[in-house]
Amino acid sequence: MAEQKPLILVTNDDGITAHGIRTLVELMKQLGTVVVVAPNSPQSGMGHAITISNPIRLYPSDIYGDVPAYECSGTPADCVKLAKHHVLKDRAPDLVVSGINHGSNSSISILYSGTMSAAIEAAIEGIPAIGFSLGDFTRQPDFSHTHEHILSISRNVLERGLKRGTALNVNFPARTAEPLQGIRICRQANAKWQEVFDERRDPNGRRYFWLAGDFVNFDTHAEDTDEYALSQNYISVVPCQYDLTAYGMMDELTNWQL
Repeated sequence: MAEQKPLILVTNDDGITAHGIRTLVELMKQLGTVVVVAPNSPQSGMGHAITISNPIRLYPSDIYGDVPAYECSGTPADCVKLAKHHVLKDRAPDLVVSGINHGSNSSISILYSGTMSAAIEAAIEGIPAIGFSLGDFTRQPDFSHTHEHILSISRNVLERGLKRGTALNVNFPARTAEPLQGIRICRQANAKWQEVFDERRDPNGRRYFWLAGDFVNFDTHAEDTDEYALSQNYISVVPCQYDLTAYGMMDELTNWQL
């Protein structure tokens, strides 16, 4: 009997028609049987939102030819939930890959990222998962330098697995004339967005706000972070978990007069 190929679920937050997910689908076809469940429109910055007060629409799509694909009206986390419990209910995927995101998801961006929330949702379900992102914000990003590394990282996860409840946050620097320096296993940099809300007026004179701001890195001298790795033209790999418990505070809190 022929060995069953790994089942790989592909999703993203840029939408089912995005260039990045098309690249990821073609790469994953080299590793196993692929199924796509992705948003029908861009869902960037949705974080781990789920749809609870509106119906979720799910329609088959022929966008990837012989690869079964479904476009979903919900969030990236919704896509993974629907894939597991409805589309793939007879077999759990061996791997979930999300991306390739058009834009970086390093440091604090993981909390806002729909790409990584899809991967974390898979981790919650006990499925090995990887979020892939490219730090290129141009209109036509070049993903070609990511291919061999995406295949290598994905093969390793398929063969070795991941600790239950974890996912990998993989970020690539934008392609330059210089080759990538390699891969670094990193921690998430201590950084944040310093928001500025630009107050404006619409054509009817009604006030609205437009979010802007600057990225502030508090780990500028640390060399073990994802931000440093990317700045040195390395691929950053950060193992992530959904357990947000601050264990170091537990003993301290027991001494409080609560």
